[in-house]
Amino acid sequence: MIEEILHQTEERMEKSIGALLREFQTLRAGKASPSFLDKVTVPYYGAPMALSQVATITSPEPRLLVIQPWEQSLLKEVEKAILKANLGVTPQNDGRVVRVAFPPLTQERRRELAKMAKKMAEDSKVELRTHRRVANEELRKLEDAGKISEDEQKNTLEKVQKLLDRHIEKVEDALAKKEQQILEV
Repeated sequence: MIEEILHQTEERMEKSIGALLREFQTLRAGKASPSFLDKVTVPYYGAPMALSQVATITSPEPRLLVIQPWEQSLLKEVEKAILKANLGVTPQNDGRVVRVAFPPLTQERRRELAKMAKKMAEDSKVELRTHRRVANEELRKLEDAGKISEDEQKNTLEKVQKLLDRHIEKVEDALAKKEQQILEV
């Protein structure tokens, strides 16, 4: 029972870290990355599809993304979807591919992006603490029901806290790397 609670808590915390890292990829830091367009969806035969599922996205230059839809009929839809996503970039359609050029980041914009990264990291920490609280509540219920002893509960609460500390450290490390990447000129 206790091992299962610890395992589930760690699994949830790992998923939270993974979600944070995926969110960090959407923040543009100096050079263009295909993951910047991960949240863009394109209507494809009546259903919204992720842009990466209907086109090839490449980055031939540090500040340029080239999107080549698998069907030429999607060019205008891709262009509209990028504009609609409000990413701060303007796509250019040349009839074969859509190009998205990224202007160089200003120092002010870099600071804004760093703030956004800090907020994402803080939200992730709150989520991690929620996972800890859920695990602690489960342990208290087990102890109240007499299924585990008070000592087992205290020891496990300490393990859950160490688990949280380890994952918060991962968040801090990821944030430090992302901030360095953003603020690097």
